[in-house]
Amino acid sequence: MSDQASQQTHIAPSAIPTPRVLELDDLRYALRAGFADFARAPIYGLGFSLFYVLGGLILYAVFIASGQSWWFIPIAVGFPLLAPFAATGLYEVSRRLEQGMPLNWPAVARCIFDQRDRQMPSMAMVILLAFMFWVFVAHTIFALFFGLRPIQSSTLDMLLSGPGLMMLAIGGAIGGVMAAVLFALSVISLPLLLDKELDFITAMITSFSVVTTNLKVMVVWAAIIAAMVFAAMLPIFLGLFIVLPLLGHATWHLYRRALA
Repeated sequence: MSDQASQQTHIAPSAIPTPRVLELDDLRYALRAGFADFARAPIYGLGFSLFYVLGGLILYAVFIASGQSWWFIPIAVGFPLLAPFAATGLYEVSRRLEQGMPLNWPAVARCIFDQRDRQMPSMAMVILLAFMFWVFVAHTIFALFFGLRPIQSSTLDMLLSGPGLMMLAIGGAIGGVMAAVLFALSVISLPLLLDKELDFITAMITSFSVVTTNLKVMVVWAAIIAAMVFAAMLPIFLGLFIVLPLLGHATWHLYRRALA
């Protein structure tokens, strides 16, 4: 009986979607549709964003209180690496709005909780490891330029010094390469894993294929995400209340456009 029950509950894997050719108009459509979803169900966008805004403020307060404000910079720079994973709940909200399914907190929370038995935790681990590796690289670069001596001047004076500017240039180049690779692997794979029954390796390969097929469009999309997230972080993270929901919902609609 147990074997029969397990066979009945087994879900067949989904077919691997085929990437489509995207245009810049698809980005405009995704942003408009994302804004429409946010306007239809703002409480979910604000609720999911609250967790990350509070987390950023707490981290900033800890670094300021400990006199290590500089270490907050690599954390803030690496935040966009976590943004796609942060939007997982928003993908589910857009999916339910799209399909006319009931939309309430228990249903959305249950869907997110059910991901523990699917491939989403593996994808989350990839993103978190990439983020932790970036923080390690940033610390290493700082040590190479400034050694282990304590900081004697303000953070701004340090960054505008000769070694500081060189450190920012090298760190920015390395961080940019890491962010580009992770973006290519995750921009489509996260909504795909929520929507279909695929392993996370296949999802990452599919995402990478979408990016390489539509390199110009996806570079513009990555630039939009980076610019909006960084701008949203400047007013003590409060802009994330608008930017995270908008980009999260928009990414879902771009995913729908990107795969046949």
